[in-house]
Amino acid sequence: MKAKVQASMKALGYRPLASARGMRGRTHTVAVVVADLYNEFSSLLVEGIRRECERQKYRLLVAPAGSGKDAQNRMVEDLIDRGMDGIVLISPLGTDAELAAVARNIPVVVLGRHGDSPEYDSVAADDFAGANLVVDHLVSLGHRQITYVNHTTEGTNDARLPEEVRVRGYVDAMIRHGLGDAIDIIQSQWSQEGGEQSGKLILSRTQRPTAVFAGCDVAAFGVLTALWNAGIRVPDELSVAGFDNIFTTSLAPISITTVDQSGLDMGAAAGRLLLERIGGRSEAVNTVVRPTLVARKTPAAP
Repeated sequence: MKAKVQASMKALGYRPLASARGMRGRTHTVAVVVADLYNEFSSLLVEGIRRECERQKYRLLVAPAGSGKDAQNRMVEDLIDRGMDGIVLISPLGTDAELAAVARNIPVVVLGRHGDSPEYDSVAADDFAGANLVVDHLVSLGHRQITYVNHTTEGTNDARLPEEVRVRGYVDAMIRHGLGDAIDIIQSQWSQEGGEQSGKLILSRTQRPTAVFAGCDVAAFGVLTALWNAGIRVPDELSVAGFDNIFTTSLAPISITTVDQSGLDMGAAAGRLLLERIGGRSEAVNTVVRPTLVARKTPAAP
């Protein structure tokens, strides 16, 4: 009888409904909620999660949440309604209490956002230390005027988001080197457009910095675009550094100095923790990844 049923299913092209299988228990499907698909670093995180899910025979759905907390919350609610076994949230917006409320309904791992919680697991890079590494490197080359390109999220200044931690790391390092009076922060967006606008703003100044530290590699590419279009030679006339170590930074004609926070490993750790949560672990695990500086060719002595 089983053979006859399977033959009929094959002839009819029938596929069992995943949500119906979920009524018997797990669907063996998890989701990752990501707001910024333009940033190549997000792809590294997702790929790390995918590899771990594949290794443990789980399916991964990628859920683009768009921008803003409301869009993120709607996406999370939809995923819960569709029977996901668990969710990874990449740099989510919202308070600790709001994230904990989600985690009481479904296993959750928060990826990228800083801070511990007894309700969910978290994986983050030490963004503070990473920003310190860049400033230390630029100062060691002789720079004293270092501009930082920051990311501003509309409607929030959550101290636990990566952008807030990195800018604090920049300020700390500048003060530590006796450069507190030279602190210069451009509030922008970590995007190609945001970086390019920041580069144009720097070029419009009568007193330019000798180095630009973009808070992420995508913004660093935007800064470089503005400089190259204006005929500014990098690093001869202006040094540039980024953060994330996405693949394109390593290409020989570009060769951006940046910070490696092991995106694939971070994603894999998040996937592994989520599947452990689904498997029954209830104690919270909070992992912090130590970043390293990748020195390449975009900075030089001023």
